[in-house]
Amino acid sequence: MPEARSSHSTTQNAAALAKRVLLIEARAVAALADRVGDAFERAVAMILQRNGRVIVTGIGKSGHIARKLAATLASTGTPAYFVHAAEAAHGDLGMITAEDVVIALSNSGASEELLTIVPLVKRRGARLISMTGNPASPLAREADIHLDAAVAEEACPLNLAPTASTTAALALGDALAVALLDARGFGAEDFARSHPGGALGRRLLTHVRDVMRPAERVPATSADASLSDALLLVTRGGMGMVAAIDTQRRPVGIFTDGDLRRALEKGCDVRTARLAELMTRNPHTISADALAVEAAEMMERLRISQLIAVDGEGRLTGALTTHDLMQAKVI
Repeated sequence: MPEARSSHSTTQNAAALAKRVLLIEARAVAALADRVGDAFERAVAMILQRNGRVIVTGIGKSGHIARKLAATLASTGTPAYFVHAAEAAHGDLGMITAEDVVIALSNSGASEELLTIVPLVKRRGARLISMTGNPASPLAREADIHLDAAVAEEACPLNLAPTASTTAALALGDALAVALLDARGFGAEDFARSHPGGALGRRLLTHVRDVMRPAERVPATSADASLSDALLLVTRGGMGMVAAIDTQRRPVGIFTDGDLRRALEKGCDVRTARLAELMTRNPHTISADALAVEAAEMMERLRISQLIAVDGEGRLTGALTTHDLMQAKVI
């Protein structure tokens, strides 16, 4: 039986090995920067000039990287999808059209499954970009453009398991996706539309009108109302506020829980006071068409918990609280 090692010794060795792996992979990625040049620029130009989609293919570990590259391209403005190299030879090749660009990933550049479909891809009129670790490989030679993703060594102690090579291919794929994103002028709002379920999507696609409580649910009254009547509206409305509006339903003031506390501290007589005496005049408002994140920023900057929404004519159209924004996961 092999001699048992202490757990402390094993842990020390694991940490040292982990550092070695990270340094090897970091050097592999850094070395790519010196090889990004004309071929990379031509690859970007080719994809931009074609009217079809980008099909990313590979097998094994390269297939996993290819799948991730396709997903990154698709989410950053370049229509793309993944086709498994083995499945392509059994019918999925029919997805590829003459206007498409195929990106084939293989560290060796000699994967039989990829080389089988290369002639068929070219026969269809599609363009081929290869990403390999061997510029002299058959796949590199057959491609219209070759992207060199070679690494000096794998991070695996046996120099066998795809580690540094897959990291390099992943990073080079990300560089390609980002270059295309920039060339297309793909912005944050475009990204949000591709990620409507994420936090960015909520922040950039949610408007005040989507979050606010509509006008009919907002406690509102005339500025001439008695304070006691206004307090009943505050209690019933559940927003900690009442809006004072004129005859055209334009907000002229706002009265909140905070205003009530300050009034009581000054000895206000709730039975005789009028709303106009205690409300905050010329309240802050926001357009119902504004982004909800703008409302959140305004409320944080002004240190307020309620905000009135208005339409283009300045009429009360709704209101929202910080709780409403939290429920919508805008903040």
